[in-house]
Amino acid sequence: MRGSAAGPSCLETNDWICGEYLRTRSQELVDATVQHLGITAVSVAIGLLIAFPLALVARRWRGAAGPVLGLTTVLYTIPSLAMFALLTPVFGVSAAVVVTGLVLYSLTILVRNILAGLQAVPAEVREAARGMGYGPARLLCEVEVPLALPALVAGLRIATVSTVAMTTIGSVVGYGGLGNLIASGMAGFFKAEVLTASVLCVLLALLADLLLMGLQRLLTPWTRAQGRATARARRGAAPVWRRRGAERWGRSRARGSG
Repeated sequence: MRGSAAGPSCLETNDWICGEYLRTRSQELVDATVQHLGITAVSVAIGLLIAFPLALVARRWRGAAGPVLGLTTVLYTIPSLAMFALLTPVFGVSAAVVVTGLVLYSLTILVRNILAGLQAVPAEVREAARGMGYGPARLLCEVEVPLALPALVAGLRIATVSTVAMTTIGSVVGYGGLGNLIASGMAGFFKAEVLTASVLCVLLALLADLLLMGLQRLLTPWTRAQGRATARARRGAAPVWRRRGAERWGRSRARGSG
């Protein structure tokens, strides 16, 4: 009745932006968002737990680095639909299919970044720690991992944002979070559903990236101190170089006039 008195509602006219859709489907949106967050968080967490020991193996034995990196790269090249189809006979039509596929995709990014971070730790730092009596486990946990955190968190950010996006493809087995709404909206050309679910997916990716960026700044305060020291050094070095350049120019002018 309200639609007939004040004109057709945005649901009736199938508008892209529709407040009525948000009011009437709020629980559906919340449930899809919660499922999306759950699948993403579990996938990234499991991927990190698997990627870390793989990176350690690749660093410890150089002969294993090629096969480990090659295998994770090959897994990443498998199309997502084919990946889910291959996993369905093993796990059935369940969220485990989506989580397993996303874990395998995340390994490419996580293994490479963890390995790069560990390899970037200066050799003299390791030697100094060993000289102080650090064993392999303590050296890894208290020296190498903290120094590798910037590269590790950078990989974690990329893997998380990528996983947020790829979770939507899980709609093919009914466990795609917001992807379920996008798929159903596209099937019925329900504009408000497609746009709202898509915007929420983008917002989740941005929020996850910002949270991980804040976590990185919190866990690596020394990087900010180094950045400020470098900036001060550059500002202080500029007048010195200009002064030295002026002195060279003055000497060259004096020799020329002489």
